[in-house]
Amino acid sequence: MTANLESQAALFRSLHQPGNPVILCNIHDITTLSLVAQHPSVKALATASYAVAASNGTEDDALTLEENLSALTSIALEASKKYPHLPLSADIQEGYGDRLEEVIEKLLDLGIVGCNLEDLDRATQDLYPLDVACERIRRVMRVAESKGVPSFVVNARTDTLPQGGSLADAIARGQAYLAAGATTTFVWGGGKRGGMSKAEAEQVCEAVGGKLSVMRSFPNGLNSAELTKVGVSRISVGPTLYIKALAAYKQAINDVLT
Repeated sequence: MTANLESQAALFRSLHQPGNPVILCNIHDITTLSLVAQHPSVKALATASYAVAASNGTEDDALTLEENLSALTSIALEASKKYPHLPLSADIQEGYGDRLEEVIEKLLDLGIVGCNLEDLDRATQDLYPLDVACERIRRVMRVAESKGVPSFVVNARTDTLPQGGSLADAIARGQAYLAAGATTTFVWGGGKRGGMSKAEAEQVCEAVGGKLSVMRSFPNGLNSAELTKVGVSRISVGPTLYIKALAAYKQAINDVLT
């Protein structure tokens, strides 16, 4: 089991290539897992906590570890049976405070070989101090290494920009997270500011040696081809597919009832 996990983690890590990014269509349940996994271009799987929370009738910030793990367990079991060739990563928000090691152990027990880890403390709604945020990444990697999975993939997200920080501050955090053991850094632009511009993405990408994860946003954000040209290593869509699906469902309801 451990050897297979490390093999999966190493595969997932190898997919993060600057200028040839892994593209993730985020999932939140078994149905979306099946839809995404069956596409011939898909190379890996990743969940989106916003969609997991919404499908459970709660807000992203209110999603408990138990609720998240419940969804992750069903997804991971189905993935291991039907799509064992696809590495799976989990959105664990900021790692649930002091339960961080417990979370990573549970992910590995489920066969999950990567995670999104945020630097916004849910309890205070402030950024973790830089040294604390870096230590949290190191804590994740220590657990993974102790379980025989040193290639475990951490996509370290910083909320510097939506918290009012500068792009230079976000770059400094991203560089520090990579040095602490993250595979990529995800500089979240924030919904209110419209994500990151192309110029910002290019600046961050150059500063972190291409080890940048970005969220493709619809309809006005940079598309996958444009982001690939920027030189990023990872592209995801977060809850965008979930939101688009709900809009289509609403329209279908209107078509039936009107």
